Amino acid sequence: MDGMNDMNDEVDGDLLEEELRRAAGILDPVPPALRQLAVEAYALHDLDAQLAELTFDSLTDAIPVRGATDVPRMLTFHSGDVTLDVEVTAQGLMGQVLPPRSGTVEVLNGPQPGVPLLADDMGRFASDTTPAGPFALRLRTGGQVVVTQWLRV
Repeated sequence: MDGMNDMNDEVDGDLLEEELRRAAGILDPVPPALRQLAVEAYALHDLDAQLAELTFDSLTDAIPVRGATDVPRMLTFHSGDVTLDVEVTAQGLMGQVLPPRSGTVEVLNGPQPGVPLLADDMGRFASDTTPAGPFALRLRTGGQVVVTQWLRV
């Protein structure tokens, strides 16, 4: 008899969840612009792009310094033989492509195309603008395209 009650509770829970989803969709729908932004953020822009994996994030991997405020966020991404080191601060972002090579780095930040940042011969690039909301980086160097995973600042 307990098995039957558990099954009824599960069915009741599923029905309740479905009703709550419908109510939320009517009373508090997702704005169309936000839905479009979400779709485009995760759309595959470069079919041949290599995905660069986040291998270091100072928010989770570094030991916090007592009393330090407004510390930069350090990020490292790897994809094959390419490494992207990035520092994000309130003043903007800067980084380096390793091994050093020239190219362009685009900050993906929504539906509008990002402004390309030029990486010099040493692989260094910088921007005066701090990414807002979710962002990713797209590196184009030679015939190679590398895209980082999406992060929040």
